[in-house]
Amino acid sequence: MEKEKRAVIRIKNLALRTIIGTTEYERRDKQDVIINVALEVDASRAVETDDIANALNYRTLTKRIIEEVEGSDYFLLEKLADSILGIVMGMEDVLWARVRVDKPQALRFAESVSVEMRAERK
Repeated sequence: MEKEKRAVIRIKNLALRTIIGTTEYERRDKQDVIINVALEVDASRAVETDDIANALNYRTLTKRIIEEVEGSDYFLLEKLADSILGIVMGMEDVLWARVRVDKPQALRFAESVSVEMRAERK
């Protein structure tokens, strides 16, 4: 009996612009956010067949994330991260996922502020 083959897929430093924050400026002008996603899938069928139909299509996933982020206007990074995590976990093949949203220049002397959220299929 062959063991399942798990793969961790990463979407690294997806740079997008959105309305995020609580100040008047933040509610008016889109700001940069950097999205990082890590997720795990059972890649056994993809490895066996070498067929995209049997793999998680990360291009489709990324397009969904882009649509959500660029169309959103949340106040909190936590809400944005949770929304992205919901999209990722909505893909039935995902076993667990971790999403980090960075907001560059959110604090005066810091490179960025980030929120990371995780979920796991039971």
